[in-house]
Amino acid sequence: MLDSHRVSLFLAAATLLAIAPGPGMLYVLARTLAGGRREGVLSSLGTFLGGLVHVIAAATGLSIVLATSAIAFAAVKYAGAAYLIYLGVRMIISARKDKDKDIDIPVSPGQARKNPFWQGIATEVLNPKTAIFFLAFIPQFVNRGGGGVFWQFLLLGTISVALNTGCDLVVTLMAAPIGARLRSSAVLRRRQRTATGLTLIGLGAYVAVADAK
Repeated sequence: MLDSHRVSLFLAAATLLAIAPGPGMLYVLARTLAGGRREGVLSSLGTFLGGLVHVIAAATGLSIVLATSAIAFAAVKYAGAAYLIYLGVRMIISARKDKDKDIDIPVSPGQARKNPFWQGIATEVLNPKTAIFFLAFIPQFVNRGGGGVFWQFLLLGTISVALNTGCDLVVTLMAAPIGARLRSSAVLRRRQRTATGLTLIGLGAYVAVADAK
């Protein structure tokens, strides 16, 4: 069973990550701008299912190990904490480098002609960074002592993917003004990435210190 403290931390971190502009959100935005809201919605649903593939795969493989080995569980959590800190630092560095740059949202002429739903699935499934992220992020909030590691992992992963898709759908419905805003405001992008980076660093440090006690 999940405890309320872990769930609260998870929801806060997952929500912040979901609203921060990332490759997935920009992909959906690009499809929306190229083919309209219907294409954006189908792309969002496609990336949702693609994300679930990673969640199920990670839950199936990791849950067995994490439920049976305390050493493996600790190793995954510490490795995940280090990876979250690394992501946070890299995000802050990227925000500083992008200080005077706009967000580039490439849209090729042939992109809009492809089935947006299936392409969304393929884009997400074939993205190794998504798999690595789930392997690092979700175990931080799994309560090994509560049992049902597989179902905890699956529930948290599904919530994370659903939050991402919810934000993608909002972007789809408000594509024109949001697209203009994201492309024109380097300051907004930099602040969002910096805030997200600091949150990831804090989360990784908290997990490491809490487990060390």
